[in-house]
Amino acid sequence: MKQISHWIGGRRVQGAPGGRGEVFDPATGAVTGSVDFADGPLVDQAVLAAAEAFTSWSTVPLIRRATILFAYRQLVVEHLDELAALVAAEHGKLVADAKGEVQRGLEVVEFACGIPHLLKGEHSVQVSTGIDSHSLRQPLGVVAGITPFNFPAMVPMWMFPLAVACGNTFVLKPSEKDPSASVRLAELFSEAGLPDGVFNVVHGDATTVHALLTHPRVAAVSFVGSTPVAKSVHEAAGRAGKRVQALGGAKNHMVVMPDADLEVAADAAVSAAYGSAGERCMAVSALVAVGGVADDLVAAIAKRAQSLRVGPADDPDAEMGPLVTAEHRRRVASYLDVAAEEGAEVVVDGRGVQVADGPDGFWLGPCLVDRVTPSMRVYRDEIFGPVLSVVRVENLSDALELLARNPYGNGAAIFTGSGAAARRFELEATAGMIGVNVAIPVPVAFYSFGGWKDSLFGDVHVHGLEGVRFYTRAKAVTTRWPSGPEPAPSLSFPSTD
Repeated sequence: MKQISHWIGGRRVQGAPGGRGEVFDPATGAVTGSVDFADGPLVDQAVLAAAEAFTSWSTVPLIRRATILFAYRQLVVEHLDELAALVAAEHGKLVADAKGEVQRGLEVVEFACGIPHLLKGEHSVQVSTGIDSHSLRQPLGVVAGITPFNFPAMVPMWMFPLAVACGNTFVLKPSEKDPSASVRLAELFSEAGLPDGVFNVVHGDATTVHALLTHPRVAAVSFVGSTPVAKSVHEAAGRAGKRVQALGGAKNHMVVMPDADLEVAADAAVSAAYGSAGERCMAVSALVAVGGVADDLVAAIAKRAQSLRVGPADDPDAEMGPLVTAEHRRRVASYLDVAAEEGAEVVVDGRGVQVADGPDGFWLGPCLVDRVTPSMRVYRDEIFGPVLSVVRVENLSDALELLARNPYGNGAAIFTGSGAAARRFELEATAGMIGVNVAIPVPVAFYSFGGWKDSLFGDVHVHGLEGVRFYTRAKAVTTRWPSGPEPAPSLSFPSTD
């Protein structure tokens, strides 16, 4: 059985005796490893290692930082299959899906390689007589990342490459459910030439998180997780005087108009709802059928959902894997009974799916629930599993109103052949990321990722230019170099003459 330890100061560090969690293979239900948990003193050790490294790392020339990032990018490419296998073994997602996750994280590394350009300031000459102004951005210090189980490689890579490129040092607290990929990413960064202490990984639970949120040497915190925890992290970090971005939950809507291509929309809904077993913050969980499209659309989705092959990560024919834990599987499955009790129609029930090679795995097949209303729990709650709810509305105005009333605002998509409808949706939909005939509108790395309302606590999104702004603070400089007789002293407010 494998033991997963921390990465502090450029080496593996074991945790305190007794502080440990179990790591499962979701496809079999078997315990495959244990992960050390960090208590307060060990978190302090990691933060102090990062603080010590910041003194020198923050002064490393931009070109040297970019060189290390380019080397890191190449190492991640060379070890992509290995990283994907680690993700698949502990999360349960299919290997192809895990490779896609690593690749999307790699895009942020590539974006960060352009840090000499991204950190360029502004310069204005002669803003007043003999006076020039310029701006610059400087790193914050030690920053922390707290990341979820559903993307154990990608979400950390949305944070630490850009933070480190900006001159900060980093302490990552990944999910204890699938921790191996983060440690391997740290090892590869060290191989690329990153100095010891610049990137550290500590594992743990709420105790570990609290220690990071309250540590006086941590300047900023990036978080991705559920809305209740995101709100708590935002408040705790704010009270401690830290800069914080906390991305919360989602209830992503996919609106299908009567003029949409039905086959294309059905394919997109199945991919977006059931890919990675629905354990994506950008998964479509609410399908909004407009006008008379619902019956045909539900039938098309049901046909596709019932034909999906559920299996382990290494099954080349599998299209969907297990859920991450037995407890999560039970919670997600319970919503089908709740939906039926509240009057919805369970069209496809995935609770009976069986996988011959993994009878004790955390399996739940695709689930489709029709005639859902906004008052039902299956619509209100973030389920985070392969459960797609269908809400029927009369027109686009009703669909937009439905989105506006929902407390979440992560992503929203519309499928239509009308440019006018698409443009109205783009302008009026109350979500931070919009797709037009694209079901999962995750932006590329040079745009920023983030939602609205209860999907984001804080003002700054992840990666892209907003990521650069989050991991740096601006400084404006006004300069004057006298070259002649000085004017008489004046107590008037300075003007720009």
